[in-house]
Amino acid sequence: MKIALAGNPNSGKTTLFNAITGKIEHVGNWAGVTVEKKEGDVKQSLNPRNEDLIVVDLPGAYSMSPYTSEESITRDFVQNENPDVILNIVDSTNLSRSLFFTTQLLELGIPVVVALNKSDLTDKKGNTIDIPALSDALKCPVIQTVSTKSADNGLLELLNAIITVGKANKKQIPPSIGIKKASTKEEFEKADKKRYAFVNNVVTEVERRKVSSEKQTMQDQADRIIAHKWLGIPIFAVIIWLVFSISQTWVGPLFADIFVGWIDLLYEGVASLLGENVNPVVGALLLDGIIGGVGAVIGFLPLIMVLFFCLALLEDSGYMARVAIVLDRFFKKVGLSGRSIIPMIIGTGCGIPGVMATRTIKNERQRRTTAMLTPFMPCGAKLPIIALFAGVFFNDNSWVGTSMYFLGIIVIIISALIIRKITGDYSRSYFIMELPEYRWPSIKRASISVLMRAKAFIIKAGTIILVCNAVVQILQTFDWQFQVVAETAPETSILASIASPLAILFIPLGFGLWQFAAAAVTGFIAKENVVGTLAVCFSITNFIDVEELALVGGSAEVSAIFGISAVAALSYLVFNLFTPPCFAAIGAMRSEMESPKWLWGAVGFQLSMGYVLAFFVYQIGTLITTGTFGTGFIGGLIAVAIIVASVVYFMRKGSKRTQISGEMQSV
Repeated sequence: MKIALAGNPNSGKTTLFNAITGKIEHVGNWAGVTVEKKEGDVKQSLNPRNEDLIVVDLPGAYSMSPYTSEESITRDFVQNENPDVILNIVDSTNLSRSLFFTTQLLELGIPVVVALNKSDLTDKKGNTIDIPALSDALKCPVIQTVSTKSADNGLLELLNAIITVGKANKKQIPPSIGIKKASTKEEFEKADKKRYAFVNNVVTEVERRKVSSEKQTMQDQADRIIAHKWLGIPIFAVIIWLVFSISQTWVGPLFADIFVGWIDLLYEGVASLLGENVNPVVGALLLDGIIGGVGAVIGFLPLIMVLFFCLALLEDSGYMARVAIVLDRFFKKVGLSGRSIIPMIIGTGCGIPGVMATRTIKNERQRRTTAMLTPFMPCGAKLPIIALFAGVFFNDNSWVGTSMYFLGIIVIIISALIIRKITGDYSRSYFIMELPEYRWPSIKRASISVLMRAKAFIIKAGTIILVCNAVVQILQTFDWQFQVVAETAPETSILASIASPLAILFIPLGFGLWQFAAAAVTGFIAKENVVGTLAVCFSITNFIDVEELALVGGSAEVSAIFGISAVAALSYLVFNLFTPPCFAAIGAMRSEMESPKWLWGAVGFQLSMGYVLAFFVYQIGTLITTGTFGTGFIGGLIAVAIIVASVVYFMRKGSKRTQISGEMQSV
């Protein structure tokens, strides 16, 4: 039996899907998290008779007339995939909005069961809903559910109702609304009016709301401050700074030191097993390439887990939806909207789902622009790079990570304005978002989310990063005659000969060393590779060890090994954060943009932006700290001038296109 989960965004659909199937899909206390369908079997505890039950979680939709591409997924699946039962998740705290979609589902002729979700919040407000009366009005079963609870959640009763109506195999008889099949715009408008009138009548009959004497709720009062157009940004800055302080300075390092201790024990154990007579190449590959390189990346996992835990709590509380509202007024001035913010916030976890979330944007140019700019937000894969350079060169200061997030927002706004000028598209869009209620974040949900991300991180470290580090170690060990490179001449290795020509391009950016060039290149495969490659190239077993390297709190020894200044380190950090993302994210961009021209334009723009930003960070920073410009200033200035001239050329070309289009329309 195939069960389709359909409902409005943020109605608790994916949370209910997880509760029914036992899966752990990403959920969020805001709309737009689910953008593609997911499947799962009903877990054994809810299916004691071992029925063949497949549940499909569909993206949120407000109507069967799709507005965005993810709503089209829901419409097409329900109409074309012939589900046996539609499980319609209805937000009991917003009954009138949810039931409009319900009436459309009831008219499809497919058996419908309504899950009246978030019933605990309705009871908390003192409101009541007459379940039998609602079931009678809709002519389908209505079951109260609380998908966030592990007990007394109504799920067993819900599954029994689904099995019953599914086995009955009777065509759904919709409630009598008096709607005829519409074919013109006027007929659709009349049909919608009748539908709204029916819903309003049903809600009036079945819902009893507690009358409050307060003119403003506590949520309204909080939003007047948190979502304020001027106070919202400083509040966001303080919160992000606290998140980085907790994860990178206070709590994260405590767990990191223990974690790295285990990696050291593994290194020593393998070294003792190999013994002194082992082939030096094999020993270097196993110890330095695999354990050392991968361990250097894994060593940052505790810091990342603490950061993701804090962000998960913020998201679950409903705060991140307020961030979208605060930033909306800045984004719409450069041709984007608050809807573009949602993929970017999702992208702080991973750029791939962030780029995929752009399909919620209807305007084609805005969708492609958002897909191009979303990777500018630091994702989880970039956090080890931030943590490494913040610890080695900046005494582990939290302002480094915080500033990278806000620099990302600034770069996105400037880039959006440039792309708007290049494309010549000045269409405006409006962002309407229902703010979710504030709630105490769930420690359980946040912990599960963190564990899933940690699992993905470890899998990547054990596959892509392990292979890359092994290859880097081999290329660094041998020269082109496949002779082992002398310890005193690492520049004769295959890796050095490949990376050295690229390193010349990075001299104006402050890191013209082949080791940094090699790490930047492997970073395009997976951004975590930057840390692993640096560990292999500089023969550093791990970067987090209080006793040996004292990264936590600053490390003069590691910075001396790297051989670059703090300003150059900041430049290298900026370069890796704002150049193209990993190959997988570029693949997601290709899928969502649906245009090779836009894809290659995006990659070229990202490369240019990363180079220009790194150049200015290094040259201006060096001028401030030493009184003179850095090495390669003239050559870098010429390269930047060429990049800027190219951008200006395309911007003027776009302006001319807009002018000609306007003249043709006036004629």
